[in-house]
Amino acid sequence: MLCFLLSLAMIWMSGKTFLLFPLPAHLCSNTILQDTGDVHWQLVWHDEFDNQGLPDSSKWNYEVGYLRNHEKQYYTKARPENARVENGMLIIEARNDSAYIDGAVRPITSASLVTKGKASWTYGRIEVRAKLPRGRGTWPAIWMLGDDIHKVGWPACGEIDIMEHVGFDPGKIHGSIHTGAYNWPHHTQKTAVIDVPDCMDTFHVYAITWTPEYIDFYVDSTRYLHFANEHKTFAEWPFDKPCYLILNIAIGGDWGGQQGIDPDIFPARMEVDYVRVYQKE
Repeated sequence: MLCFLLSLAMIWMSGKTFLLFPLPAHLCSNTILQDTGDVHWQLVWHDEFDNQGLPDSSKWNYEVGYLRNHEKQYYTKARPENARVENGMLIIEARNDSAYIDGAVRPITSASLVTKGKASWTYGRIEVRAKLPRGRGTWPAIWMLGDDIHKVGWPACGEIDIMEHVGFDPGKIHGSIHTGAYNWPHHTQKTAVIDVPDCMDTFHVYAITWTPEYIDFYVDSTRYLHFANEHKTFAEWPFDKPCYLILNIAIGGDWGGQQGIDPDIFPARMEVDYVRVYQKE
């Protein structure tokens, strides 16, 4: 898209204000232009993955081990085979390499990168431009959890699934909300699906706009889920507090493994072009 190197550029269209985010030139390509309704957004955190090697340790931590959902992967820490930056992209790669890690052989390894302990946000617009892995058994996700998960537990902490994709159902992107009142164990989660047939071949921007009143889910410029604050209790809306971001590839598990794991999917990789967080000025 065209990017004007101005501190502020406004386009007036149909009586509404659209904002071209005042970004440096190297951030301007592929930025999604959204109808902001006279709201100015400021870039407050980002990773463009410009350096080679391990992900930036000032921005990312790692989850480690076998963690949840009966998934088959062992999440590793600072292992370039599973998470690295190359050619301007973050690569998260699941492998069936039977690596000896932490005192045992791990048949399948992967990575889960988190901003926990580094950065978290209350409200804003979160954008991740990514290309997804293919194959039965893959389960990539871009999601958020409340910082207070270790105090109140899940799902009371709140979970925002910006993007989930299961390889046995290719081209279907899921966005979901889980809370104390709305969650998958009770089959009450708030969720929607959008068809993105080329998600495994082409980069798309997976995004949310999160305000005190609602959370909207997008693929590129298409909104496909609107979750409104009902102004009831914390059980329905635990989203007036900070959440951190997670990027991962799971293999198998309660959902991703419902139709088994194709042994030919490996290595399975998610490529991430950028992560950007905006908040209102």
